[in-house]
Order: sequence, then C-alpha cells, then structure tokens
Amino acid sequence: MLNIVLFGPPGAGKGTQAEKLISKYNLVHLSTGDIFRVNIKGETELGKLAKSYMDGGNLVPDEVTIKMLETEVDKNPQAEGFIFDGFPRTTTQAEALEAFLKGKGTTISVMLALDVAEKELIKRLLLRGQDSGRADDANEEVITNRISVYNKQTAVVADFYSQQNKFQKVNGIGSVEEIFDRLCVAIDGYKVSM
Repeated sequence: MLNIVLFGPPGAGKGTQAEKLISKYNLVHLSTGDIFRVNIKGETELGKLAKSYMDGGNLVPDEVTIKMLETEVDKNPQAEGFIFDGFPRTTTQAEALEAFLKGKGTTISVMLALDVAEKELIKRLLLRGQDSGRADDANEEVITNRISVYNKQTAVVADFYSQQNKFQKVNGIGSVEEIFDRLCVAIDGYKVSM
C-alpha cells in the first residue's frame, strides 16, 4: 500500500498536485481542509468548531482531526493507498496516524514536502481568495498568521518523518506539470526501494 503525506504551507499547491497524484497512482485523497469545508458549509457542530479555529488562522484540535481522518480511512477498505493532504500537522498527529495505520497493517510510505517561499505563498493565496471567496485566503494578515503557525507548529513534523528516512523536500516552484514530475520522481524512487 502506498501512503503519502503531502506536506507544505498554505498555498504550496498540495490540492492541485494531490488530484494529479490520485489519478496516476490510484490513491484516495484525504484532505482535512476539504473535510472541514464540507462540515462548515453544512453547518455541522464539527464545522462550526473548525471554522472558529480556521478563521483565526489556527489549527483545529488534534483529537477532532484524528477521529475525522480515521473515519475517512475506514470508509475506504479497498483503497490501494492514501494521500494525506494537510495532515498530520503536529508530531502528536503523526504519531496517532502511525499507530492507527499500523493497526491496519500499513504505514506512511513517504512524506513529500512542497517547498515554496513565503512571498510566493502570500501571492498565491490572495489570488485564490479572489477566486474562491474563502475568507481565510482574502486577508493578508490571516494568511501571514497561517504561514507562521505552519512554520512554528507543523514544520516539526518533517523531523518525525526524517528520522524514519521518509521525508523528501520537493521544489514547489514552476509549472503544475514540472512540480508533478518532481513528485513522481520522488514517489517512483521510493517505490523502487520498497
């Protein structure tokens, strides 16, 4: 089973690349952001709670996020693998995901981290905010806070996977196809070593 953590700050292009990787490798895409947005739009209790954290550029508490992801994995028992997009964001989440997957007889195969400079991230998010209407992408102060939260709290997850020799940084600047090709080289290199 091929299980990928697709990692990077807000605006790095994870969602765009995940869609292409899903198609090529026949994986199930699990995006915490998408799952939260569905709940927010439906005004579920979880959605309202998630929105209160996201609107301030903060992370949703681990226990809520972890339970939600476990439910999504359990909905796909025939999956050939998963792309975890936006998760894990903390070492606690990474450890919980590893324990959960181990109980399913699998593990994370590789963590691919899209590397993009902060100025480019802000530019991308402001443009996305104009198109999507997402409040968290329309305000530069909120965007800067989200990137800061990422740098302080979630970048340490890279260390967790580095210690397991599962971390690969990928240049996230260039055309969608150029970045996709770099990701495929990293995945195919991992698959050869399996």
